[in-house]
Parts: sequence; structure tokens; C-alpha cells
Amino acid sequence: MHDLEAHNAVVRFAEKLAILLGESGMSRMSARVFAFVLADDADTYTAKELADGLQVSPAAISGAVRQLVSAGLMTKGREPGARSDYYRMDDDDVWGTIMAQRKPFLQRYVDLLTEGAREIGADGAGGRRLRETVEFYRFMDDELAHTLERWQVRRAAWLEEEARRTD
Repeated sequence: MHDLEAHNAVVRFAEKLAILLGESGMSRMSARVFAFVLADDADTYTAKELADGLQVSPAAISGAVRQLVSAGLMTKGREPGARSDYYRMDDDDVWGTIMAQRKPFLQRYVDLLTEGAREIGADGAGGRRLRETVEFYRFMDDELAHTLERWQVRRAAWLEEEARRTD
């Protein structure tokens, strides 16, 4: 019974987090899968295990994991001789990894917006807004690099404290 209670707690939490992630722009089913994998204890999941865990159809899981893998939020693999793919979240610094994967997108924004400002021209309000947006993304790119460095220091201290707490 305890395992069922624990599972139900994970599913309830995953539903709550999925709503928040959905409000942030993630598709509903991808948000549910991501939240479930984040909160559940297993290391890997087949599509069937995810479907069973979330009580949805395997077809619903297929598109969700495809989106999550494409976004770099989960990885896909297959054991030699296995018939099913498995999905997992990189447990070694989940959020640092996710944020670091966003860095190349910031540069793509800078490149595209710079090109747009050049093509549109600097004199008008649109050109000024594009140039300001370029500066914003450059700032975010710089800050993300510094933030990730600070996160590594903070994470190391947190992991040390967690190790002491569990000993």
C-alpha cells in the first residue's frame, strides 16, 4: 500500500508541476512526463512505464518524449538486445545541464536579431527595438555563463551538506 501511496503522491505532484510548466509554454503531455520523471525514483522509463505511471495511452507518451528529447530535457537510449527504447533525465545537475543547453539559442537570437536590425535599418523604432533586444540577449548570454559558474559552486556546497545530512 505504501508504494501505491508514494506513486499517487508523485502523480499528484507531477500534475501540479505540469500545470505550471504548461503556463510557461510547455505542451501539457510533455509537462506531465517531465514532471513525473523529475519526481519519480526510477532511473529509466520505457514509453509503456510512463504511460502506466501517468495512466495515459502510450500514443500520448510518444509525442511527449519526442518533444522532450528534442528539447534536450530527456535522453533516449536502448539496451543491446532490448525491443523498447528507454528515456531518462540526466541526474548529474539536471537544471545546470538544461540551462547550459539554452546557451546556443541565445546566440542564435543575437545573430538573427542583428541581421534583422541591419536589414530593417537603424533609424526607425523597429530597428531600435531590435538592437535593444540584441543587447538584452547578449546580456542574458553573459549572465547565464556567470550564473552557471555560481550554480556549480552553490551545487557543490549543497551536495556536501546533503551528504552530511544523510550520514
